[in-house]
Amino acid sequence: MNLRKIIKEYAEEKQLREGFDEAGEPDLKYYAFDWDDNIVTMPTQIILMDENGDEVGMSTEDFAEYREIIGKEPFDYKNKRIVNYAENPYRNFGVQGDKAFIIDAMMAKPGPSWDDFVEAINGGSIFSIITARGHNPNTLREAVYNMIVTDHNGISRNELLNNLKKYREYFDERKMSDKEMIDFYLDLAKFHPVTYGEGSAANPEEGKIVALRNFLSYVKNMAKELGEKSAYFKNDIKNNFVPNIGFSDDDAGNIEKIKDILDKEDKDKLVKTYLTKGGEKQEV
Repeated sequence: MNLRKIIKEYAEEKQLREGFDEAGEPDLKYYAFDWDDNIVTMPTQIILMDENGDEVGMSTEDFAEYREIIGKEPFDYKNKRIVNYAENPYRNFGVQGDKAFIIDAMMAKPGPSWDDFVEAINGGSIFSIITARGHNPNTLREAVYNMIVTDHNGISRNELLNNLKKYREYFDERKMSDKEMIDFYLDLAKFHPVTYGEGSAANPEEGKIVALRNFLSYVKNMAKELGEKSAYFKNDIKNNFVPNIGFSDDDAGNIEKIKDILDKEDKDKLVKTYLTKGGEKQEV
């Protein structure tokens, strides 16, 4: 297979995009993020029902604390006696709330992993959003796109583009506009609202585990292909092509179950898990 054909094949398959280290070489650093109370703190609420049949909104941060007992035993919240979920309690977290999500994402306060999210995007690193929400995946993508093109809160469109252009130095790719490069980059990202279509918003752990497994497989394959094809690069890349992935979530239950799975399945210890409960980030 000739060089030009290999380059064209990988450009079309969108296989090869990495962040860069200080030496200007692909760093094979990947990121996976929970959204709520991790990247940002959104105003979206889960709707519960009190003993009088009235609806009561609960923040996602509080929900992480109470979700194991909702519907199982009454408890006090906001001076109300909560007895169960209201009808369609996650109405704001699915496709019905897609439009509100786009707006709320720009108004949301930065969460404990916001700086890591900024680092990932500005560096041109591949990332995944793994959230219990049930929005259309394109809604999450649109929210991130808006953050990029508006230089939102530390995200730098120009820095991202500069890093994407650096990567192009390894290939004879076709000329792209700035918008095409950003779209190309976001096409490589993985957006997993794990309750979109099917899945339990009350117990999203299994969906998150599946999504993280898929992302781990995705980046391992990319790193493998990058290593195998490195001989065809225009520049010499001195890299061992072993990826490393950081996953952060504010829900201790999610992190605990994911960590248990990774201890059994991630034999190479490629994934580091971080708990961001209460706004503090700590490796678990």
